Amino acid sequence: MSLTIPSPLPGAAEASTGAVPAAQPDGTPAPRTYQVRTFGCQMNVHDSERMAGLLESAGYVPAEGEHADVVVFNTCAVRENADNKLYGNLGILAPVKAANPGMQIAVGGCLAQKDRETILKKAPWVDAVFGTHNVGALPALLDRARHNDEAQLEILESLDVFPSTLPTKRDSVYSGWVSISVGCNNTCTFCIVPALRGKEKDRRPGEILAEIQALVDDGAIEVTLLGQNVNSYGVEFGDRQAFSKLLRACGGIEGLERVRFTSPHPAAFTDDVIDAMAETPNVMPQLHMPLQSGSDTILRAMKRSYRSTKFLGILDKVREKIPHAAISTDIIVGFPGETEEDFQATLDVVEKSRFATAFTFQYSKRPGTPAADLPDQLPKAVVQERFERLTALQDRIAAEENRKQLGRRVEVMVTAQSGRKADMTHRLSGRSQDQRLVHFSVPEGAPAPRPGDLVTVTVTEAAAFHLIADPTLEDYSLRRSRAGDAWDRSQADSCGAPAPAAGNGQKGVSLGMPSLPLRTR
Repeated sequence: MSLTIPSPLPGAAEASTGAVPAAQPDGTPAPRTYQVRTFGCQMNVHDSERMAGLLESAGYVPAEGEHADVVVFNTCAVRENADNKLYGNLGILAPVKAANPGMQIAVGGCLAQKDRETILKKAPWVDAVFGTHNVGALPALLDRARHNDEAQLEILESLDVFPSTLPTKRDSVYSGWVSISVGCNNTCTFCIVPALRGKEKDRRPGEILAEIQALVDDGAIEVTLLGQNVNSYGVEFGDRQAFSKLLRACGGIEGLERVRFTSPHPAAFTDDVIDAMAETPNVMPQLHMPLQSGSDTILRAMKRSYRSTKFLGILDKVREKIPHAAISTDIIVGFPGETEEDFQATLDVVEKSRFATAFTFQYSKRPGTPAADLPDQLPKAVVQERFERLTALQDRIAAEENRKQLGRRVEVMVTAQSGRKADMTHRLSGRSQDQRLVHFSVPEGAPAPRPGDLVTVTVTEAAAFHLIADPTLEDYSLRRSRAGDAWDRSQADSCGAPAPAAGNGQKGVSLGMPSLPLRTR
């Protein structure tokens, strides 16, 4: 489907075309600025990197401060408040756009794929709407909207170009997302993703490994393999062990120190993947395994093709082969028909699983999903009360599991983001090999690390959602890395200053993976 809808907003012509950008000192027009605002999952974060790359390839530059000539919303449709988030933000921008002739607003992502022309009806000041299958059309849609003085709506029903072939502006130099597939073949009754992103499409292993090698060549030392269901990777081209083979192949890439992946499906999780995780040194001791519910009755209603016994069995096998693995999960509370007995089964599985962290959600009724039409939708008060009990249990377990880390030496990859109290504590932040968040101090007289460098420290305090390390000078060890060198180059490039020597003379590019919260309520 590809549609062009004239903007119904009176005076839209002035708002769309507007003034000529201010001239630079040499008399040429200043480049238009952009800002991408992202809602939703890791896939959306990575898609936003592509949107930024496309815009920069078309001559746009990142906006400094709040004002931008182009604001792009990359939307999520999974949660019930996704609509409110988008339309609330669009409402805030309406007077901003009216006061800034030439400003443009674009909406893409899952909610755009779902709502389509509804977005233009509710927010007629939007200039472009595009879906999950045609991210690459963004610059052309913006140009067309300006030229034609009318809003552009373009939604495709299937993938146009595999997203990883598009230009990408990575968020950081030390770590990056790499998509191995898009779409999903599962039919979970609560999930709208397959309807919006389509059936699973797998990339060939050689293409994936080439992208990883390019990231490593530019300084990255960590990658996260990304897909809606990574362990079904290879089904499309007939190799059911393709994912474990891919993990092992990552182990042969020199300079790649950390490999992660998200998210697998318990029904398709096989022993060859566990073996590959255990036997490939740079695959990290961390697993995100969505549970969704501990009740077999609810799992059946969700069309999750595994049961709690199988789920717990996978965790046992992982911990047998990788004793220090940190395991995280997703859980939905209040699915239609969930009884107190069903909810207690979830609490029981959580207690047995000993998750390092859990992303817990209250069931959200999404039009277009089978679960939205199920009887016995639960009252909000019941769902809220169960949610609070679940998060209290998981908070206790997370704190207990983190206390087991006390006295343990951990290697931390330093990130550019610091904790909320960093100004007061003067601690830096990073991620351990098992993905735990670690806030650490640098002893007086010790060299400070750069983002991408690795420090080894002993854990001295533990809380539910982070660890703290305040090492002595003797206990602190810093290993400067190629990723830290790339960070230096990127900072020098952004300031227009000469880059420091980095060994290979190559210019760094933005690579990166944004940090994620340990748990989202």
